[in-house]
Amino acid sequence: MPAREMRIEMFVRSLLRRDFSKAKAHLDKLEKMVGEDEWGKGYDRAIEGFLSALKDNEGDSLIFKLINEFEREKASELKEHFERLASQEFRDEYEKGYFTAWAELLKAYLSQQTLLSMKKKSRS
Repeated sequence: MPAREMRIEMFVRSLLRRDFSKAKAHLDKLEKMVGEDEWGKGYDRAIEGFLSALKDNEGDSLIFKLINEFEREKASELKEHFERLASQEFRDEYEKGYFTAWAELLKAYLSQQTLLSMKKKSRS
């Protein structure tokens, strides 16, 4: 697994545990990994938004709804949607970075929910 994907998974785990200080530490490392070009700025903007929306309990935000009202099918559809947006040639680099962050977050989120579901089933 590439380092950025591993870091986003750690970021998501921290968000799911509501450990915002640890999530911020992962965010800082992600910012260094993606760089300061337009793509990196778009990516950074998205992940900063994830953290901010959760810290501020913005109930209408997509990330808040994902964390609190998990719907696997909806999350999977959104991941595919953001992957399509990120791959569209007419998008500028900032947008591609922004949509890539969403796609990677959703991929990590879905893998965490799969692990949580497996743990629940094994306890039953």
